[in-house]
Amino acid sequence: MLDKFDISILAALQKDGRLSNKELAEKIGLSTAPCWRRLKRLEDEGYITNYTAELNAKKVNLHVIAFAQVSMDNHHPETLAPFLTIVRECPEIQECHSVSGDCDFLLKIITKNLDSYDELLSKKLLQAKGVRSVNTMFSMKQPKITREFPLSLFPISEPT
Repeated sequence: MLDKFDISILAALQKDGRLSNKELAEKIGLSTAPCWRRLKRLEDEGYITNYTAELNAKKVNLHVIAFAQVSMDNHHPETLAPFLTIVRECPEIQECHSVSGDCDFLLKIITKNLDSYDELLSKKLLQAKGVRSVNTMFSMKQPKITREFPLSLFPISEPT
């Protein structure tokens, strides 16, 4: 179980993954050595899986965000494998969720324009064995995008 210092480390790094250990320690109220040990433990235990730079999609010529609802013919492994291979190998597909409801998978896709989306759809997704249909919703505006988890919902133990 994590304590308030661990949660504070995670919260601070969600906001700014480039914080130095010294800055992080000051921000959460620990000295640098215990802060570093806690950070290392959080990494080793898999609470922190990666550090990345978040890019501005429009600056790198990616203007279309789409959510594709994919329905499959069935859920047999030999049917799903080719589709999931396309999903893993296609850089435009940012997320793939197996979902309940009217479809089997929900994909978040980012492309440069509608033509590139159409090409991805017609030449890759709809060509995958077992894909019955793809229904697309396009994001018009993004009033909120966050990668931060709601850590206030995580149970906290007393500091050790």
